[in-house]
Amino acid sequence: MAKKHERSESQDGALKHPSTKRAKEVDQHTPLDQLEEQLEGQKTDHTARNVLHWFRSKDLRQEDNSALAAASQKAKEGKGSLLTMYLFSPKDMDWHGTSPARTDFILQSLQLLKDQLKEKHIPLACVTAEERAEKTDAIMDFARKHDVSHIYANIEYEVDELRRDIKVAKHVQNEQDLSFELLHDQTVVKPGELTTGSGGPHKVFTPYHKAWLALLKDEPNLLDVQPSPEANDKKAAQEFKDLFDSKVPALPESKQYPPEQDQGKLRKLWPAGHEAGMNRLLDFLKEKVKNYAKHRSEPALDPSSRLSPYLASGIIGIRETLSKAKEHNDGENFDEGDPSIDSWVREIVFREFYRQMMVVTPHNAMNLPQNLKFDFVQWENDEEGWKKWYEGKTGVPFIDAGMRQLNAEAYMHNRLRMNTSSYLRTNLLIDYRKGERYFAENLVDWDLSNNTQGWEPSHTVFNPVSQAEKCDKNGDYIRKWVPELKDVQGKAIFAPHERLGKKEFEKLGYPYPHVDFKESKDRALSRYKSDLADADP
Repeated sequence: MAKKHERSESQDGALKHPSTKRAKEVDQHTPLDQLEEQLEGQKTDHTARNVLHWFRSKDLRQEDNSALAAASQKAKEGKGSLLTMYLFSPKDMDWHGTSPARTDFILQSLQLLKDQLKEKHIPLACVTAEERAEKTDAIMDFARKHDVSHIYANIEYEVDELRRDIKVAKHVQNEQDLSFELLHDQTVVKPGELTTGSGGPHKVFTPYHKAWLALLKDEPNLLDVQPSPEANDKKAAQEFKDLFDSKVPALPESKQYPPEQDQGKLRKLWPAGHEAGMNRLLDFLKEKVKNYAKHRSEPALDPSSRLSPYLASGIIGIRETLSKAKEHNDGENFDEGDPSIDSWVREIVFREFYRQMMVVTPHNAMNLPQNLKFDFVQWENDEEGWKKWYEGKTGVPFIDAGMRQLNAEAYMHNRLRMNTSSYLRTNLLIDYRKGERYFAENLVDWDLSNNTQGWEPSHTVFNPVSQAEKCDKNGDYIRKWVPELKDVQGKAIFAPHERLGKKEFEKLGYPYPHVDFKESKDRALSRYKSDLADADP
């Protein structure tokens, strides 16, 4: 069948994406498969000299860190020292759209981690690659200069990061007595490992969740926490003085906070470091989790753990987190204990599932939808609607409240993430990738695996009025974030334009809805139906 039209092209350079044909090629021979093939058979049993752990922006902790624990053990087998480094690539942060809040959170946590390791005479060197193409050279130069015999790191599952590691692995193979060892650490269950009865990877959450729970029941040791690194000999402080003296980079010019965000306030809202993350976890388990199952979708009650920034940056480990949850669950399995803890852990399993999907369908990391037919949708170029959406001025209170929370706190309750994304791609019919990028550029807890799955276009449409009536019954969340409506009483708070008289509405100083919900929903579903029908990815 002939294609009705070519796929839509992004008007924004930051949202460029390869062809769907290229996506299929990447999925057929995945970057993770290529990396594992490259590492297979490399010599790793040579004598340990200095051993390097390479921190990534998803494992910024010394506690419960698989690769760091392995590096520490390897260092003890030889006569050298354990060295650690963080490769700072500001151009990567620009490329991925990392927000000022997340960048600052990472750098603050790095400083705390550096101080922790220094007490054990373990240096954490911050090495900057000014250009993205310089990353491999920076790693190799560091290894050669400091007589490193083994490089350890935890795997990152996104395409760019896997290709970086493939390149490093190829260079390592050309070196004498140097190995590059990568461990799985971001998840309890290795992505891609849970399969269906026919042997293929799970691609639907509910059966994946069921299989995940069953595996943990059979293998409780999956939650065993990795030991923190052992201290170096004190002589390392002098031998590697230059590394101890290296500074954590300052916030780049491109990552300065926007005027509407208060850096000091956000640092208090999201305190950096492992200790802060664990304190938040324990407070949640002690004080908040008991009401989680009942109230998790009610943003006014702030029922969430607010641990997402700590998990996204690996400032607390997933095994350590779930081990604490199991303790508070009286040691019961996560489908047999406290329903609220089980409900919260189910959200953690979504995080694992999203990484499974990133490995199974790597084109998700390439600005392409999982369902490639959606790449053929003809999106609207509604600049006025786009501006109203990101400023929280669409005239739809629940949507506007969510966007204003995001702009103020670098965070948004998950119920609002679903609603605001649905509204942009459906009611405004704007390319979902613009919204996905906006979230990346503003969230403190941005995570590519979670973000792409959260923004995956589909035929599901959230009604923001009925959603608000269900999840914000008294309108408290709306009143907090949309002060123009703070005095509106009753159900009028959810749709003031429709439920108040014209004069009463106009006194509020609140905008008229940019689009009619039903008309815009029908337009989008009709567009999806026609554009996907003849799509040929």
